[in-house]
Amino acid sequence: MADRNEMTINLVVLGRTQTGKSAAGNSLLGSSDFVSHQSPSSVTTCCSLGCSCRISGIIRRNGCELALRVRVLDTPSYPHSGLSKEQVRDTVSSALAQHFGEEGLHLALLVLRADLPLCPDESDHAIQFIQELLGPTWKDFTAVLLTHADKTEEAGFSEEAYLHRASSTLLSLLSSVQHKYIFLDNQKSIIKEERAIVLRKLLNFIRQNNYQVLLLKHSKE
Repeated sequence: MADRNEMTINLVVLGRTQTGKSAAGNSLLGSSDFVSHQSPSSVTTCCSLGCSCRISGIIRRNGCELALRVRVLDTPSYPHSGLSKEQVRDTVSSALAQHFGEEGLHLALLVLRADLPLCPDESDHAIQFIQELLGPTWKDFTAVLLTHADKTEEAGFSEEAYLHRASSTLLSLLSSVQHKYIFLDNQKSIIKEERAIVLRKLLNFIRQNNYQVLLLKHSKE
């Protein structure tokens, strides 16, 4: 916290190439800090930290309204088209320690595409990668962000219907993180009201975790 009237939440976005990590980070920040576009190869090659302006009307604690700041760490994808797993892991681990080493991490957001099925191998690789980054308590500090939800809506699926038809692999992953998940409509995420809904859901996850943070140290320390 910068002061008693302000709260800062620290987030990191993780996921495969072209899942929309950088776009999701921009949506959370309400900006265009991170480069995001379609590409035949991985776009993000290094970590980048973005910070939002003060946001009002989102959170109240002890009967008082607090201004909110959102800090998002954008990361290279894993698997990556130009970097090895070790290079990605070391880059992300170092950036987490550098930017959130003192204040701690509130949530890691595993970004998945809602319009593509989640296969067991992909889920296993993602979980292993997050475990290596965050350690044994990763489940408490991880939420799933399902992007491209607008495409599932166009296909006639509500969130409830989508989850009813979802693969056992995805349902198992959501269960492991205590059902901390958010559907992100890529068409509406730039709208202020939609962004507020997403931020309130993230804050609810953080509140359920008693505002705990994950303290991260560099792997070489």
